[in-house]
Amino acid sequence: MKFQDNDTKMVVVSFVKNAGKIAFAAKEIDVGEWKGDMLAVGVTEKDMTKDENSKFQNSILKKLDRLLGGLLAEVSSEEDFTGKSGQSTVLRLPGLGSKRVGLIGLGQSASSPSAFRGLGEAVAAAAKTAQANSVAVVLASSEGLSNESKLGIASAIASGAVLGIHEDNRYKSESKKPQLKSLDILGLGTGPELEKKLKYAEDVSSAIVFGRELVNSPANVLTPAALAEEASKIASSYSDVISANILTAEQCKELKMGSYLGVAAASDNPPYFIHLCYKPLSGPIKAKLALVGKGLTFDRFLILVLNVLSGGYNIKTGPGCSIDVMKIDMGGSAAVLGSAKALGQIKPPGVEVHFIVASCENMISGTGMRPGDILTASNGKTIEVNNTDAEGRLTLADALVYACNQGVEKIVDLATLTGACIVALGPSIAGVFTPSDELAKEVFEASEISGEKFWRMPLEDSYWESMKSGVADMVNTGGRPGGAITAALFLKQFVDEKVQWMHIDLAGPVWNEKKRVATGFGVSTLVEWVLKNSS
Repeated sequence: MKFQDNDTKMVVVSFVKNAGKIAFAAKEIDVGEWKGDMLAVGVTEKDMTKDENSKFQNSILKKLDRLLGGLLAEVSSEEDFTGKSGQSTVLRLPGLGSKRVGLIGLGQSASSPSAFRGLGEAVAAAAKTAQANSVAVVLASSEGLSNESKLGIASAIASGAVLGIHEDNRYKSESKKPQLKSLDILGLGTGPELEKKLKYAEDVSSAIVFGRELVNSPANVLTPAALAEEASKIASSYSDVISANILTAEQCKELKMGSYLGVAAASDNPPYFIHLCYKPLSGPIKAKLALVGKGLTFDRFLILVLNVLSGGYNIKTGPGCSIDVMKIDMGGSAAVLGSAKALGQIKPPGVEVHFIVASCENMISGTGMRPGDILTASNGKTIEVNNTDAEGRLTLADALVYACNQGVEKIVDLATLTGACIVALGPSIAGVFTPSDELAKEVFEASEISGEKFWRMPLEDSYWESMKSGVADMVNTGGRPGGAITAALFLKQFVDEKVQWMHIDLAGPVWNEKKRVATGFGVSTLVEWVLKNSS
């Protein structure tokens, strides 16, 4: 299926689908016998302690040091390497089958999935520095770990390695290929169960990379048509379990999606309403879920709002307004489509999942919505537009109504919805709003596995007073105080009371400002949550 923009030029988008392929293998061999370009050792500060003779006490480091004639202890001291989190050093020492030894610091201790995912990323970075193609990784301390812990650690390391080698060079004139080609994971077991875990890590990580590249793509490449095309490709790639239904503006009009279409009205590029549906290959359906993502492929962002007299548009301007990264306003849809890609590969039983994105652009033109306009959503509720820049919630309103109409029991929506949530929680933590303690428990348990950070926020019903309109059922913004809360309360108006619902505001963690790239936030947690509902 092909989707076109109004200029009749076919949209061409290039996405890295395999996220840089690494050949993973789990092995139980002596570290001194392994042969390759680099042996990476994950060490804690405790592992690096030495006795009065400056000799390692840790058994693996002691063995490596003996094989290297004492050079490992000597050089690590000279390099002032103590195993602190974030520390790494690559040493070229004779005496082993590996050409180099890399020491990767894990801090005082390492137990969380995010810590071992960080180890995988650090190994990938060290491999790049050392120009190493074949690498092995081993934990200096793995004694006493349960089989379940070993499986989780191996999976997290593999995931980190895939994410660590990824560099989005699609729009650079010179593109370097990933250095790391093979990664042997030593000392954490072998067998089919572990191989399955490594495959799972690859599937989810490649989906995170896919989500990153969607968000990184500029608005002149990733139009609503291009996003619909990518969604259609997911369905084609996994047609045994995923189907696609992409609605045009005319079809959305028939469904009375006035809130969504009001936002799309100003753009020359037509909107596309994306609906993918995952159904397992066989067996009964035990749970019906929906993932709804905000899909504004370009938006005139916040910070400073000016009222321009000609048309009265709310636009963003001024220092720090970040309008150059308004492409990130489809970060919620990237998480949703990334999870669809992952689940298409994993194929969990017993669960039906609907992936829904109301994709469009929020632009300026004579056909655009104006402050004071009244829009009617597909559930019949009316909205007075008191801020044209609070457009994401308007698109989500019709998307949530549509999701409820699919007969689902639980809905999670994700959106780069408010700057207020960034002010409250900073750039690394997503805000969670839900009236359901059960749903909150499920998602937070999933996040403990994924390592992504969430914080539950209040849904203070008394704040709804600020959302009341004199001429319609509601306005679309309630002012600055509690802005993230009133935005969530707005969305709640479009969810059936019998459906468990959660809103995730990921405006902060969707983007790494320091590196100026997308993070792929949300994909891993969504996949874990779906799997919890499938078992």
